[in-house]
Amino acid sequence: MAQFTILVRFRIADGQLAAFLPLMIENAQASRREEPGCERFDVLQPEDEKDCILLYEIYRDRAAFDAHCVSPHFKRFDAATKSMVAEKQVTVLQLLAEP
Repeated sequence: MAQFTILVRFRIADGQLAAFLPLMIENAQASRREEPGCERFDVLQPEDEKDCILLYEIYRDRAAFDAHCVSPHFKRFDAATKSMVAEKQVTVLQLLAEP
């Protein structure tokens, strides 16, 4: 089965980045550590958008992503950061060419 890749864009509410970022990093680390189907989980910030956090995530397949969404660590992260997030956009990506 093909890999499942997403790009998540968060716009963080004013004054919340310092509280949000450690929780996001812990969620990413737990995903890589505890989820065999999580192949990559990068936390990124555009240089010119200090209120924006991007996630680049690759899962073995859609089932592995679905398991991530119901994992205890994701549920904790989601509940803890809900009020910190002004906007969230999830884009499913397709790999068109291998490097």
